[in-house]
Amino acid sequence: MNKAQIEHFFATLQAANPHPVTELEYSSVFELLVAVLLSAQATDVGVNKATRLLFPVANTPQKILDLGLDGLESYIKTIGLYHSKAKHLMQTCQMLVEQFNCEVPRTRAELETLPGVGRKTANVVLNSAFGEPTMAVDTHIFRMGNRTGLAPGKTPLAVELKLLKRIPPPYLVNAHHWLILHGRYVCQARKPQCWVCSVAMDCDYKSKTLA
Repeated sequence: MNKAQIEHFFATLQAANPHPVTELEYSSVFELLVAVLLSAQATDVGVNKATRLLFPVANTPQKILDLGLDGLESYIKTIGLYHSKAKHLMQTCQMLVEQFNCEVPRTRAELETLPGVGRKTANVVLNSAFGEPTMAVDTHIFRMGNRTGLAPGKTPLAVELKLLKRIPPPYLVNAHHWLILHGRYVCQARKPQCWVCSVAMDCDYKSKTLA
């Protein structure tokens, strides 16, 4: 992809969805952090089903702690890896209470000190909650970065850094959501739906299939 193609690529996605948002359901920064932590190797649909029951009962760090480990697990047991996620979430809540006055920190470095929170999770929180121009490279964005020619790379970090460098600044804040949604519903892993893709004309993969 050249600069003109990248500009047209994101202008097209923006025109179709001017105000993209995460499909995870939340009403506070803390709820977003919990939802993202629970979403590793799980679907947003599955996480939302669990948090719709959890958040009305426990939507602050102290309330999560008050549930106890067994109590928390009873709400999230439908989510994959729920044992380890519950343990990490309890530890995270303890740190939020003791070190951050129950507030979710606003820097990547501080977020990554929380158990179960890696670079991707921190980037989602920074982007969705605080409007930072970060790029959380999940499986969809990693695939699209390589498949489309937008940001080829062998590791998520390599793709992330290239995306941040190549995406025009006006699109950076929302680019994370556009790419995830496009990868989830159109540029799918097994069979990309190029015949309905609005940005196919800018995509290296589409060009190769027509060659």
